[in-house]
Amino acid sequence: MISVLAPDATGVDGEWLGRKIQFFRAHPGADWIALAGADVEAPAGPSRLQITVHAGGKDVEFSRTIDIHPAHYRTGTLSVAPQFVEPGPEALKQIDAESKIKAAVFAASTPEPLWHGSFRAPVPAQATDSFGTRRMFNGKLASIHKGADFHAAMGTPVHAGNSGIVVLARPLYYEGNCVIIDHGLGLFTLSMHFSRIDVHEGQHVKTGDRIGLSGATGRVTGPHLHWAVRWQGAYLDPVKLLHLNLNTVR
Repeated sequence: MISVLAPDATGVDGEWLGRKIQFFRAHPGADWIALAGADVEAPAGPSRLQITVHAGGKDVEFSRTIDIHPAHYRTGTLSVAPQFVEPGPEALKQIDAESKIKAAVFAASTPEPLWHGSFRAPVPAQATDSFGTRRMFNGKLASIHKGADFHAAMGTPVHAGNSGIVVLARPLYYEGNCVIIDHGLGLFTLSMHFSRIDVHEGQHVKTGDRIGLSGATGRVTGPHLHWAVRWQGAYLDPVKLLHLNLNTVR
């Protein structure tokens, strides 16, 4: 969370790691707030945060150095059905079509924050340390795990981590039954592998609303919940978002 004290400003914006940062404030005179994060594949080292304050017809610019420390991610080995490692021609067409659908969804985030207070875990369980794991599927490095896995038996209710709009609720090739919630300003949460989806696209949800039941659809080795956080195209560590105290913000 980035906070800027500029009570007379008419607007604040910024840039970090090549991504635009959009600030908001809960009411006139309050601090300007933005949520931002480093992608799971961001290089370690110093980075420059640039902020511009618009006030009185003038722009005031300042910057701060933010160190990105190296993470120590594991490498995991999993066995899945062969079609999830080497998809056939028809599956590749489906995957390509779904990629375009997801790109359109992520390109149209609401231009204001929809979340209220701190984010909550989608199921009553601790997240595993799976975020960032380099995953070998059937002996081949297939992906970097860009979300957190939660142990969830088949049929466990899954809840919205915060308020927002459901922008995708449908089965996908890799993700299985998937729900994506737009929380505004380019911040999304993604829940995957449901056995059943209980919401529809365009639906407004509040923190704690049930959005589906956990399952084992898509590329999985068994029932669980994959929960991911995406901001401005970057995939962030969901556990760090859960640890942010946002209850005093809005």
